[in-house]
Amino acid sequence: LQGLQAESLAKSAADFPVKFSLNTSTIRGHKLTIEEQIDVAARAGYDGIEPWIRDIEQFQVDGGKLSDLRKRIEDSGLFVASAIGFANWISIDETVRKQGLEQARKDMDLVATLGGELIAAPPVGAHRSDSKRQLLPAVADKYHALCDVGQAAGVKPQLELWGFSPNLSRLGELVFVATEAQHPYACVLPDFYHIYKGGNGFDGLRMIEASKMHCFHINDYPKNPPRDIIGDKDRVFPGDGICPLPTIIAGLLEDGFRGTFSLELF
Repeated sequence: LQGLQAESLAKSAADFPVKFSLNTSTIRGHKLTIEEQIDVAARAGYDGIEPWIRDIEQFQVDGGKLSDLRKRIEDSGLFVASAIGFANWISIDETVRKQGLEQARKDMDLVATLGGELIAAPPVGAHRSDSKRQLLPAVADKYHALCDVGQAAGVKPQLELWGFSPNLSRLGELVFVATEAQHPYACVLPDFYHIYKGGNGFDGLRMIEASKMHCFHINDYPKNPPRDIIGDKDRVFPGDGICPLPTIIAGLLEDGFRGTFSLELF
């Protein structure tokens, strides 16, 4: 009976139109090595894992080989759904921005070596409350340059919405920059919490082409603290908050979303 149940579950999972990934921030507090993070994701039944670049780098510092890490991921039945890096590609300081693009190249090479094809591209350097608000066409030019780096590496930088960013907190801003970048590698990385934090409604999601959302950070948020002071640490497990997830996800699937939901809490 257990065998039949397992077979039935495996079949239903295989037939499901999206995949599920564990963003390792969710278990960061346990201070696990990346090998242990992989084991947790596999045992929990995820399809993929979304590691942080800093953990991959620490693995190398400790003497690990990326070829061995890739084999461990694949032998565990996982794939690299995306990765979390913090290259400053958006800075108004040209020297800092060029350094950020070089960091992005290194990060993307790590991801590609592990078999991954996606990396988060948050607005690091333009996300603090005192950050200068940039004209969006200029941000689009910078994102185009980042996409050029990604195309050379074979890794797509996903323009990530951050609800507290003065520059990329609105879905309209995200779509404008990704559209005006005019690059085949341009794509977006939404997040249920960040959409809420940025003061957005969820209907706007249906204006985004589903094929340009490869990964979607899934989480939930409570009623309190209120939106204006809620922070990353307040995110909760899907279903434990007030986000109308079933309705939103149904709309995403109806519109053709076939990417990965990656669980990202802190």
